[in-house]
Amino acid sequence: MLRAIIFDFDGVIADTEPLHFRAFQQVLEGIGLSLSETDYYANYLGFDDRGCFMTALAANGRPTPAETVRSLMERKAVAYLEAVRNHLVVLPGVPTFVRQASRQYPLAIASGALRPEIELILQTIGLRDCFQQIASAEDVARGKPDPEPFLLALELLNKPDGIATTAPIKPDECLVIEDSIPGIRSGKAAGMKVLAVANTHAIGELDEADAITPGLDQVNLHELSGRLWGTG
Repeated sequence: MLRAIIFDFDGVIADTEPLHFRAFQQVLEGIGLSLSETDYYANYLGFDDRGCFMTALAANGRPTPAETVRSLMERKAVAYLEAVRNHLVVLPGVPTFVRQASRQYPLAIASGALRPEIELILQTIGLRDCFQQIASAEDVARGKPDPEPFLLALELLNKPDGIATTAPIKPDECLVIEDSIPGIRSGKAAGMKVLAVANTHAIGELDEADAITPGLDQVNLHELSGRLWGTG
């Protein structure tokens, strides 16, 4: 049965992927590298900042020392947070869906975004109190498509101070909500059911997920739970 829901953040809660792209593009241009929108959505979506910069540097034959990557990440974080303050867009149906879900299940976030970015947006849109736990980029050694982010989010939910529960929640009792292919693979590798939201990919590209929806405003949790777990 369904006992917990773990959300990706960028592209699921808030329409921040265009802001991430422009911030990455701006920082890469500063070191003489170009990044097209097509390339970003095809090859970088779903990775955390470290993975994006390491991939971009390697693709252009540049070395990837830790200090260089860390410096690029810091510059990108500044550019991104400035963009968020000016261009925040919440995806359709998200506030209603999240609030309704939080009244039925414990919720967590597992994201490749940085914690200050997540906290800022959740506070701005008034949804911070809906989520018991957040697993952000700083909390994991391996980002998506590795299962670590989702497994960590579940571990946090199962801590004594995470949620009130009589028995630990198991991976196969969790619903992951994702918009990217690496994210879908991460959730599946964690042993969880995955609902893909077609916010950044076409529906036909998301067939590795257990269920697909055009948007959270079209999801009925009771029906979805019955379909994926065989119970209402």
